[in-house]
Amino acid sequence: MNRKLLLALQKRNKARLEELRKKLEKNEVREDEIESVQTEVDELAAEAQEIADALENLPAEEDEGGEGEEGEGEGENNEGGEGGEEGGEGAGEGENRSAISGEKRSAILNAIGQGLSTRGHKSTKNKEKEIRSAFANFVVGNISEMEARTLGVDINNGSVTIPQSIASEVISYAQEENLLRKYGTYVATDTDVKYPVLVKKADANVNKTERAKTGKEIEETEIEFDVIDLDPAEFDALATITKKLLRRTGVNVEQIVIEELKKAYVRKETNYMFNGNDAGNENPGALAKKAVGYYESKPVDITAAGFSQPLYQELVKLKGLPVTEVLKKSMWIINRAALTILEGMTDTTGRPLLHEAKDGVGYTLLGHKVDFTDSADGTDRTKPVFYFGDFKAFHIQEVKGGMELQKLVEKYSGTNKIGFQIYNLIDGQLIYSPFEPAVYRYEVGAVKSA
Repeated sequence: MNRKLLLALQKRNKARLEELRKKLEKNEVREDEIESVQTEVDELAAEAQEIADALENLPAEEDEGGEGEEGEGEGENNEGGEGGEEGGEGAGEGENRSAISGEKRSAILNAIGQGLSTRGHKSTKNKEKEIRSAFANFVVGNISEMEARTLGVDINNGSVTIPQSIASEVISYAQEENLLRKYGTYVATDTDVKYPVLVKKADANVNKTERAKTGKEIEETEIEFDVIDLDPAEFDALATITKKLLRRTGVNVEQIVIEELKKAYVRKETNYMFNGNDAGNENPGALAKKAVGYYESKPVDITAAGFSQPLYQELVKLKGLPVTEVLKKSMWIINRAALTILEGMTDTTGRPLLHEAKDGVGYTLLGHKVDFTDSADGTDRTKPVFYFGDFKAFHIQEVKGGMELQKLVEKYSGTNKIGFQIYNLIDGQLIYSPFEPAVYRYEVGAVKSA
């Protein structure tokens, strides 16, 4: 199919979408028509994408004459578009139309906006750039809701679904900053996930005499499981930006908004998963709460001379706690206070305790990989904290497409700021059987509570 014909089809397709949008905006669609309108919009949107893909894949030779042919396509389509509109208006005369619900209308308008979006004509890089720019400009009030919809931004009842390209960037940043995302088990799903956990082991039977001779049947053995239910909770974070900053010329609005989204969201998510101590929103499965506590057999004072060997012995004992299956998959996550201490320590032979990893990236401690983060701090950040175990046991569940943003203008108008409330559905818990603890936690100097 040549470019001229594709452009004609594209213009005719867009004209019909525009016609349907105008009818919806004027409340000229009856309740009993809504299903057929939704079906038609879906078909037109799919067709628009097919045409756009075909145009993008045309050979370079055909692409050269694009401008003249595009003009012809526009003229051809305009006639069809006008005819379609007249027909639509004529059919509606004299009929008693009942307005459809705002939610249904908003959903169809979003679908029409995506169908009319120019994203399909561009390379992947340009598609993402366009939608990121549209999202950021709508959020700070530079473009209207209708313009944002036309550019493919999904808006519903004041909330904006964060585009996938931006959501992916936020999550990628979270994986860099939140080590539990980096090393844990991540599940993106639409439903709750249940994890069975063994809480009572089965006992095997031994019988030297053939059962056929004794007539004794095999005794039942009991085995019991508990179920941990990952049920994503409402999760939000708040970021604010001054209007002065947004109004300054030369400032990249898009990058400012996305950077603030990243920082606000990741701070909240990381604390929820590591500590789970937000008042009213505690997480019982957080790493600090669920990891098994390890306490010193002899008190270690890191301010005293010669502390190195006593601390080294405690770390050796800590390493020996996990069962063999867990130990083989274990690593260390420590805070910066622990890293500072380790960098100056040596083992019993005088060699540095921290060794460069085999791949040259990072360190190993007692043969296991080490990573560090401020999120591992306890109540006193100057005290070294060591986590050791298999962090794959930390499960994170996130609802697909659940990340939204709500703009808060009036709330911060008195201070000349614009607020952004980031909303997501997520849960993160450390899950293991009591017979095989997955992660242990050791804070130097901590005393076991009575």
